[in-house]
Amino acid sequence: MELNEAKLNELLGKVVTEMGAAANGPLILLGDKLGLFKSLAASGPMNSTELADETNTAERYVREWLSAQAASGYVSYDAKTNSFSMTPEQAAVFGDEKSPVFMTGAFYAITSVYNDAPKMEKAFKSGEGVAWGDHSTCLFCGTEKFFSPSYENNLVNHWIPSLDGVEAKLKNGAKVADIGCGHAASTIIMAKAYPNSTFIGYDYHLKSIEHARKSAAAAGLDNISFEVALAKDFPGSDYDFIAFFDCLHDMGDPIGACAHVKKALKPNGTCMIVEPFANDTLEENLNPVGRAFYAFSTTLCTPCSLNQEVGLALGAQAGEKRLREVATAGGFSRFRRATETPFNLILEARA
Repeated sequence: MELNEAKLNELLGKVVTEMGAAANGPLILLGDKLGLFKSLAASGPMNSTELADETNTAERYVREWLSAQAASGYVSYDAKTNSFSMTPEQAAVFGDEKSPVFMTGAFYAITSVYNDAPKMEKAFKSGEGVAWGDHSTCLFCGTEKFFSPSYENNLVNHWIPSLDGVEAKLKNGAKVADIGCGHAASTIIMAKAYPNSTFIGYDYHLKSIEHARKSAAAAGLDNISFEVALAKDFPGSDYDFIAFFDCLHDMGDPIGACAHVKKALKPNGTCMIVEPFANDTLEENLNPVGRAFYAFSTTLCTPCSLNQEVGLALGAQAGEKRLREVATAGGFSRFRRATETPFNLILEARA
């Protein structure tokens, strides 16, 4: 077949962009770990010597690092003064860990994806799953680091108030379960915000629960506890509020999980399902957000589900329609989109 030169050049341009992005990923981690982004955001404009001195790093490496970030558009360069700085937007994405759009956590998780590529090669050939706990440990800190800023900025301020009557219950004192809590960023945020309520985080991954306990102890919280348990058989009943944060699609049997949650809730209780943002069809998800989530779903979410009982493998781009079908099959009769962000759907399910 004859090549269309214009289309070829367009594709090659995309691939070169991808090469640069992939090669720069480890540099983003270095910038985060060494405080390069944070220092530049707080003290810039600076040249490479000044940034190296402030961060106690080697100037020659910092000079090359700054050049790579400037070429990526992640920092700004002024040729007249030979100095580097960060715009408010660049600082929000890379230099401020409290920002709702702080993105470095994703690159820690991407490190896990590369480390675990041999496991995925075997899974592609066998069709078997890969357990969440069998991934590289950088996945767990990366997941927490990626989701925490959004939870910090949205959970108490926007998501819970969007639910029918839940905020008032939490302020007065409610019994709450956080299913698939992981390192418990979401559980701890809620426990701090609603001291009259009691929170229990459940996860099937022991090391995540151990980490969660340490984090809660460090925060000095006495209204929170954690247990190792599956979403289909976690203990307790008469919960006022039960939440899934970006994890229902990872479960082997999300319908069974919803059915158990419905039984564990009080008759007037509420289930909140926070899921990656997705539309209902593939063609609607062929965009940058969908692209990132489909990629993570291929190497993390889908193999995690396939490793479990049933293995429904919803994937990270299930969409509201499919999630409604899951919740309804689990016994919930009322289901609605309470609110959304560019990265999340916040869904409310009730009996």
